[in-house]
Amino acid sequence: MTVVKLSRVRVKRKGQVTIPKEIRNKFGIEEGTILEISIEDNKIVLKPLPSLEPGNPVGEEEFKKILNELEERRRNWR
Repeated sequence: MTVVKLSRVRVKRKGQVTIPKEIRNKFGIEEGTILEISIEDNKIVLKPLPSLEPGNPVGEEEFKKILNELEERRRNWR
């Protein structure tokens, strides 16, 4: 596994961080992109999820995950 340290970021209020532009461009991350966050070997890993196309089925499990995420966002909204 190759590790490349590109920059450092500061954690802001509400745990927010800014992903550097070079990394966003490399992985196609733009406003509205959903990122999956996990812990692997004591590291925080962010993985961009593919965007969903309108009208394409996602399956029951993915649908429930989306609903849970939306509900969590609603509860934490400001």
